[in-house]
This record gives sequence, structure tokens and C-alpha cells, in this order.
Amino acid sequence: MASSRDTLAELNTVTDNALALADQLEAVVSSIAAHNPSTASTASKSQLVAEPVVAVNSSNIDALSLAHDSAALIKAHATKISLLIINEPFTPTAIAKVLRELVASPVPSLTAAVELCTPRQYTQIIQQDVAWRAGRVLKELKELLLRIPKDGRVLSDAKKDASSGAVGGRGSIATTGVLWSACDDLMAFAKRGFAGNLAYKVEQLRDTLKDVMEELKEWGDEEDDEDGDDAEGDDDVDDTHGAETNDAQAILDGLMGSQRHIPRDDPEQIRQRLDSCLRRLRLTTLLYQATVKRRIKPLPSLPRDSSSDIPARLDEVVSVLNGIPDKFGSLAMAFYELDTSEIDRLMDECFFDAFAASELLVKPWEGGKDEFSDWALRFQLEIKKG
Repeated sequence: MASSRDTLAELNTVTDNALALADQLEAVVSSIAAHNPSTASTASKSQLVAEPVVAVNSSNIDALSLAHDSAALIKAHATKISLLIINEPFTPTAIAKVLRELVASPVPSLTAAVELCTPRQYTQIIQQDVAWRAGRVLKELKELLLRIPKDGRVLSDAKKDASSGAVGGRGSIATTGVLWSACDDLMAFAKRGFAGNLAYKVEQLRDTLKDVMEELKEWGDEEDDEDGDDAEGDDDVDDTHGAETNDAQAILDGLMGSQRHIPRDDPEQIRQRLDSCLRRLRLTTLLYQATVKRRIKPLPSLPRDSSSDIPARLDEVVSVLNGIPDKFGSLAMAFYELDTSEIDRLMDECFFDAFAASELLVKPWEGGKDEFSDWALRFQLEIKKG
């Protein structure tokens, strides 16, 4: 019995240590994901993780491959833990062994991968995306570790099978599934690679722009259903009924947030503005498409050395491209509200940003000029036409 108590106590200690490490490292990667400057204490925490890996030769390490392999190992070890805590006999020594392996390599390696994915080599946007996904993995890993029994017995059916949202919290099986999903997401991200992830992000932004364009087209095709004031009825009852119906419709429209449509006489020239917007919005979606094909896909699968200015240029380009869809969303709302002053202001902002993005992309990464350079200059001329 004493031996059994000792092994259980040892398991509890190992579990607590693993939780403390996961919590510490989650704070490190979350800070990177939020782009918060590292404090001295955070730096000292992460140094414990990074030193063993960096000491080998950090310049030759593919940080994304390291993140992929670390996530795969965490998933495998988590699967073992998940099975050991629900199946008889309960074996504290086996669980402790898996936990030691987990904290000895894959968990610290995951954080090291985030730190090795430096903005100077991989871009800030890639590092933040990796850090966010790594943070999810560590967060969900902690949730699983918290479900390791401390009483020496396998989990009951209730603690094993409870679904997400259950009163007592989700069970170990559901928790394992969420952790698997987080690991798979990080592995998929890492597998896409440096250029692949940048292309994926720009393509998503392009798809958002296309959605805005389609919505604006549909809205522009709708007619204002005003009937005018010439259809007056002779029956007071009909007039009263019509007024009540209109009032009810007005209330319903207000509650449902109904969009207004372009008046038939269009005194504010909304349609002219819409046509100009749609023409240049289509050009902007082509800019995103061409950016992926001519500037991002030709990038090397692995980043260049940290002395290159390409990562900084990519961060600047992606930052501009990232802000444009939201502005077009606001522009669409201005159209729906028939607010001409806001339409004009936001159109200027949207297409100025599109022009700025094309200017950043005119030259190839290595300098000089290519086919895309000529296209970008023509794009700028069309955007300025209005």
C-alpha cells in the first residue's frame, strides 16, 4: 500500500509540474501572439526553453517544421494520457512516464519553435499566427492535464463522457478532441509553410472583398419601391388601413435593419458612385490575386537569412492588404445608408490604400522590374480614374 501511495504521490507531483510548465509557456507564446514586448521575467522564462534548441544552430532550423513535429508529438502523448486515465487498471507510473516525456521535449520544443520563428526571418504576421496556435495547444493541454485523477482511480463515466457545455465541464474525451483539433490546426498551418501561409491569408482577404462586391452588386440591382403620392384612395377606411400598414412596415423595417435603396431619380448620384466603386473594387480583388501569384508564391519555401529586408516588406504589404476589406465593409454600410459624404470619404481611403499596396509591390523582392511591375502601374492609373 505504501508503494502505491508513493507512486500516486509521484504522479500528482509530476502532473503539477507539467501544469506549471504548460502555464508558464502558454504565457510566453500568448505574449508573442499579442505582440507584447517581452519583460525581463518573460525573457528569463522563455530562455529556459529556447537555449537547448538554439544552441544547436538556430539559423539551420525550420521553425515551422519544428512546430509541426512538436504538435504531432503532443497529440500522440495526449492520446496516451487520455486512454490511461479512463481504462482499468489505473497505472500512475505509466501516466507519469508519458508526462515526463511530454515536458522533456515536445512542450518546450513547441515554445522554442515560436521563438525561432522570428519576425526578421519569418515575418511578424507568421510568428504571431504560430504563437496563437501554439497557445491554443498549450491551453487545451492544460485542460487535459487537469483531468488526470489524483485519487488513484480511473475517471467515472460522467467525467469521461460529459460533452462540451456540460454543467460540470466537458469530459476527458471531449477535452482530448479539442486538443487534437488545436494540434491539427497548428500542424496544417506549419505544413502550408512560409509562403503558403502568406498566400492563404491574402486569398482569404480577397474572398472577403469578393463577398463585399457581390453584396453591393445585389443591393445596387434592387429597386426603390416607392409608389408616389398619386394613388389616393377615396375610401377613408382604406386610407386609414394603408397608413396603419405603412406605419407597421416602418416599425418592422427599423427592427430588421432594412437597407434603403437607390431612389429612382437618384438626386445624389449614388448609382454613379456605386458603379465607380464596383469597377475599382473588382480591380482591387485582382490586385490580391496577382499579389499571390506574382509576389508571394515565388517566395522560397524557407525564409532567407535574417539580414534580408523581404520579411519587413512583407509585413508592411500584408498589413495594408489586411486593413482594406474592413474599410470596404464600412463603405458598403455607407452605401446602404445613402450617406454620400461618408461614401466619398471611405472610397478615397479604400482606393488610396489599394494604390499604396500596389506601390509596395511594384518592384520584385530582389529589385528591378518584371511583368507584374507593368501591371501594377496600369492598376494605379485605373484606380486613380475614379
